[in-house]
Amino acid sequence: MATIFDYVTAKEIAAYWVEGASNRIPYLGATLFPGKKQLGLNLSWLKGSKGLPVSLKPSAFDTKPTLRDRIGFDRLVTEMPFFREAMMITEKDRQNLNNVIASGNEKAIEMIVRNIYDDAAGLIDSAEVVFERMRMQLLSTGKIAITENGNALDYDYQFDSDHLETLENTAMWSDLDDSTPIQDIQDWCDAIEDDTGIRPNRAICSRATLLYLIQNAGILEELEELKLMKTEENIRMVIEKHTKVQIAVYNKKYSASGSAVQFFPDNVFTLFPAGVLGSSVFGTTPEESDLMTSANADVQIVNTGVALTSLKKVEIPVNVETVVSMIGLPSFEGIDTVFIATVHTD
Repeated sequence: MATIFDYVTAKEIAAYWVEGASNRIPYLGATLFPGKKQLGLNLSWLKGSKGLPVSLKPSAFDTKPTLRDRIGFDRLVTEMPFFREAMMITEKDRQNLNNVIASGNEKAIEMIVRNIYDDAAGLIDSAEVVFERMRMQLLSTGKIAITENGNALDYDYQFDSDHLETLENTAMWSDLDDSTPIQDIQDWCDAIEDDTGIRPNRAICSRATLLYLIQNAGILEELEELKLMKTEENIRMVIEKHTKVQIAVYNKKYSASGSAVQFFPDNVFTLFPAGVLGSSVFGTTPEESDLMTSANADVQIVNTGVALTSLKKVEIPVNVETVVSMIGLPSFEGIDTVFIATVHTD
């Protein structure tokens, strides 16, 4: 007769999660920092040169080529953080599952197993929440600072201070009459282009930040001059006409201590060019390194580098523990092409 070990396996849970994930819209950060797997704990990436091309040096025939130093590049190396959480099937769930297995009622078995899989899939989703928090902190502050479960993660990515600005007084976008957001966006794009030769054409902000633009007196006045209705679509059209920047509103949230928290904060406006900005780099977890060949463990890798492990607990009480672990940190090769503006402060 089948047992709990036959139904609750990492392979089955992984397949269940992948099927559900295929129907979900990916996080915005995952499109800007796509996943990449590597061995070990250290994250190493090149920062610098600011994207500007360098002229090739002339050479005479029949001579050795001149070796170019990686001038302007800094190799940043840091140890990636480790995340791990587990769940155990309760005694009640285990007894219920054993009873329905014995009865042969396939529908009842499926219902109980699905509940167990949902809990395990939630752990995998939590791993992606961690990465999205880190990616959005990078895009809104240039740093990562997360305190969770008594552990503090602080990573300074050496963001260029010339690409950070905090508006003050009447320049703040919350001053709907006197602020000039279109001119601000143009100035910030100019700053990036002057430094890197690359002009930002995309931006990210929250819905609350976009409302400053929708209600801005100067923008509304231009709509009147163009005899256009005061709609969000027309306001976006006017902004894009002047700046060539497409704005993405990102209000996706996660749960923290029972409260809904936005991944990307209000009052921040971040500009960046087309293309990816870095990678979501996954390292090798202890489970992947040490338990792949264990008789009492089943390890599956999902979402590029998240290790899903089901452990057989053969001692009393017999049970299955599901562990989700991840070693990961974003790299930020495109950091010099990003401008972060705080458009309102209290």
